[in-house]
Amino acid sequence: MLLAFDVGNTNMVLGVFKDGELVQDWRMETMHHRSSDEYAMVVNQLFGFEGLRLSDVKDVIISTVVPPVLYSLQNMVQKYLGTRAMVVGPGIKTGLEIIYDDPTQVGADRIVNAVAALHKYGGPLIVIDFGTATTFCACTKDWRYIGGSIAPGVKISSEALFEKTAKLPRVEIDEPLATIGKNTIESMQSGLVYGHRGMVEYIAARIKEELAEIDGSGEPVRVIATGGLAALMHRGTGSIDVVDRMLTLEGLSYIYDKNKKD
Repeated sequence: MLLAFDVGNTNMVLGVFKDGELVQDWRMETMHHRSSDEYAMVVNQLFGFEGLRLSDVKDVIISTVVPPVLYSLQNMVQKYLGTRAMVVGPGIKTGLEIIYDDPTQVGADRIVNAVAALHKYGGPLIVIDFGTATTFCACTKDWRYIGGSIAPGVKISSEALFEKTAKLPRVEIDEPLATIGKNTIESMQSGLVYGHRGMVEYIAARIKEELAEIDGSGEPVRVIATGGLAALMHRGTGSIDVVDRMLTLEGLSYIYDKNKKD
């Protein structure tokens, strides 16, 4: 079995693949200072709840934008599974041509998402990942990653309102009852959710125009959304074509298969 880790700033997603099929996945908080032994204990418990055995894992791949966590996960894999984890980064084969001033600056999660989306849906396309940050990635039909946009995520914006104002509370990110809120919480939810949807609509429309000209294939640009808040954002915007919750994990599986012979 293949164990895949997608480590973000806020959440870590784990997936187990058997014969190329995703058989189980979990989401948990990213603990920046957790030791390799602690990670092993948690992962072993998750496996046990689903009737899986950690000892059946023979291959591991990690994508992370949180360097302190990488060492702990690598050490856990070597200590408890007796193998070395493949890490998405420089030298890994993805099939993408990265058109970026400095390709090493592109986050591993953005590369993995692009690979998965191109495999599953074909280009040209835009991948929007609603994570700690909301990222937009533009890819051409011939597998060129040409860049994108990075904006604060909804949760970051919500926390900023709570931390930087004297009277605004911390609120749950949920579907607003109306645009015109009748109290502080409703007003904040309206501003956060509708404001983010408006940003998504505008940026996606601008990227579509630029990408269509660069791509030159004449085919329509599709928009694929992933991440924890993708479904919420999709409900109120017409710019998203597909919500794919497991996009990053599937991208890790594709990348592992492409590199495993090496």
